[in-house]
Amino acid sequence: MSSETPDQTAARIRAVADRFFAAVEAGDIEGVKQCYHPDVVIWHNIDGLEKSRETNLQTLAGFVKRAPERRYLERRVDLVAGGFVQQHVVRAVRHDGFVLTMPACVICKVEGEQITRLDEYFDTAALTGWFDVG
Repeated sequence: MSSETPDQTAARIRAVADRFFAAVEAGDIEGVKQCYHPDVVIWHNIDGLEKSRETNLQTLAGFVKRAPERRYLERRVDLVAGGFVQQHVVRAVRHDGFVLTMPACVICKVEGEQITRLDEYFDTAALTGWFDVG
């Protein structure tokens, strides 16, 4: 993408971030899949494992099923060389009304229109009770 101006690059990366989080909020698994490069690597601080797109999409589908309402609040997006960092608060509501509120940070590398790597950091203490029912 060397023909892009810095403003065009910034707009492209910001659009990828917006499209990705809008798809997650909407429960649009296919939309999330389109945001991911086929060889994307997804890593979470809670297990330290690198996972594939397919594994992540299965996890996300389970999250969507458990929590029909999902929002990313207090979004702060900073562009960095080749990607973006987003800090946010995940607010998810289970079918039974249990509310999850969890601060998190996602660091993404972007190539073209797709995320090639996603590293997510969050404190598992916020998950207390999340898997008890629902």
